Amino acid sequence: MRDVTPNPATTVVVVTWRGAGHVTACLDALAAQTRPHRTLVVDNASDDGTAALLAAHPSKPRVLRLPRNTGYAGALAVAVKQLETPLMAWLNDDAEPEPGWLETLEDTLEKSPLAAAATALLVLPGGTVQSAGVRLTADGHGADLTEPTGEVFGFCGGAALLRVDALRAVGGVPAGFFCYYEDTDTAWRLRLAGWDVVAAPGARVRHAHGVSSKPGSVPFHRWNERNRLLMLLRCAPRGVALNQVARFAVLTAVLPLRGRPAAANFRFGLRCRVLAEVGARLPATLLARRRIGRRAALGRGAVWEAWAGVCQSGRK
Repeated sequence: MRDVTPNPATTVVVVTWRGAGHVTACLDALAAQTRPHRTLVVDNASDDGTAALLAAHPSKPRVLRLPRNTGYAGALAVAVKQLETPLMAWLNDDAEPEPGWLETLEDTLEKSPLAAAATALLVLPGGTVQSAGVRLTADGHGADLTEPTGEVFGFCGGAALLRVDALRAVGGVPAGFFCYYEDTDTAWRLRLAGWDVVAAPGARVRHAHGVSSKPGSVPFHRWNERNRLLMLLRCAPRGVALNQVARFAVLTAVLPLRGRPAAANFRFGLRCRVLAEVGARLPATLLARRRIGRRAALGRGAVWEAWAGVCQSGRK
């Protein structure tokens, strides 16, 4: 039955696109949560029968169907404008949270008043940990931590809980990213604004991972490479951002001399497209950088020095 709790703390936002094969299991897991909540499913114009499954599900989630596929980031950005609860959970449609998942996340944030986000523990079907949080590498990548740790730079957007007021105050979700790095970019902006991000390893989620966008595919690498550079141009110290864009461009330029690479992210054409897209978005990105800077309580350099290169075993 539909949740009738008048004032739950959290709206769980599930973004789906052609999720007929797995979204029912996700909703079943949400219906079994020990903590009352609202569920909002944002359907990215699915054409595989997903809409009928959502309408028929016993939990009767609220469904917002978009006219086109806006990606994970675009759908979350739309959802933020719809929320009336103080907390917002991000959840992939191929994820199945354990019954105490939301309760653990909410309790973690309640005990951490300086934290704006809590990241769950995502576990692959075989039992391997996919993400216990996100670290910031020395070259500005957001990388999943594969062991629970007391310190995380950011959260994995596949299953996390955020304070809505903090998210809105730092500019919401970067809708133009479409998919990938929207979580690490958001963590960057939260930290610049003076917020913390914490881990909740007891909030466990079984995650199929990559059902909608296959890891290793050309679109996967295009979005990852482009959005990492856009994130750095928006959030990182100027020297770091320019250095990483220059390194990417130089490596791209010499690739034709090295023969055809096996990895998609080292294909010349893909990387040229990434550079073209970054260039086309540069004016808007620099305007966003200025807005982010005006909202910041901490310097970009301070955040970078505190977190860049942090690894699973400690700080470099």
